[in-house]
Amino acid sequence: MNKIIEVANLTKKYKGKTAVDALSFSVFEGEILGLLGPNGSGKSTTINCILSLLSIDEGKITIFGQEMKPSAYEIKKEIGVVFQDVAVFDELTVIDNIRYFCGLYIKDKKVREVYIEEAIQLVGLEEFKKYYPKQLSGGLLRRLNIACGISHKPKLIFFDEPTVAVDPQSRNNILDGMKTLNKNGATIIYTTHYMEEVEFLCHRVIILDKGKIIESGTIDELKSLSNIEEKISVEVNNLKKSIISDIAKWEQVESVDYENGILIVTYQKGKNNLAGLIHYFKENRIEYNKIFSERPTLNDVFLELTGKGLRD
Repeated sequence: MNKIIEVANLTKKYKGKTAVDALSFSVFEGEILGLLGPNGSGKSTTINCILSLLSIDEGKITIFGQEMKPSAYEIKKEIGVVFQDVAVFDELTVIDNIRYFCGLYIKDKKVREVYIEEAIQLVGLEEFKKYYPKQLSGGLLRRLNIACGISHKPKLIFFDEPTVAVDPQSRNNILDGMKTLNKNGATIIYTTHYMEEVEFLCHRVIILDKGKIIESGTIDELKSLSNIEEKISVEVNNLKKSIISDIAKWEQVESVDYENGILIVTYQKGKNNLAGLIHYFKENRIEYNKIFSERPTLNDVFLELTGKGLRD
């Protein structure tokens, strides 16, 4: 596959502290790459360096086979950026906002108007063309922000937490829109704090911590790194501490947690764990409501690798 981005030995320091430490990775044409990490891991700094919004101390960044620099305007016009903070003009309507941003790159009026309509349809703003930003809900405003960032049909798009604090309908619209953009040929770099979105969208994931890559791979490859073979959750009230301690002693059990009436048992290995737990409950006359088993999630892997939650 063709390399769209190549980052080699990228290093960035702030006041003597290293924010990004000799980072090297590639982004391939047509993929959606998830860039994950806890707060302070270096995600934003990495993206800003790639976009030449920050100077770098060491290393080299290549996009579309050319070195990326602040003056690389031919490269930049093929890039779309949708930051977490909404950046539109309050005095312009929805369609005029999109027209303005599209016009920065597309000079042909007929082509520009086609692109504008396609962007509006992609984010589902057909009924809101004449609305002003202050008249839009948070979800619709974020959709407008996306339309402005992708209206010129860029080959490479950066999305920085585009679904934060939006309603479910807008969230689904945004995720479906990203799938469509990718299907139509766009390569996407995606940061988020929602692991379920990563599993839904991303072909490959890079996990950063303290400015370094600690793991990378497909979703399945990352899940295979987990020490957890199975996780069983049970709704059970008033479970005695002696029962919890007893289960924790089982050879195949990795950990046992019990909080707010939910028992979670994680297993390192073993088959028929669910049947064994049900049999144990029956023998000890423990009544329970719902019980289900699942494989380790990407969030489980993330916690194991970094020792913290995605928002920590």
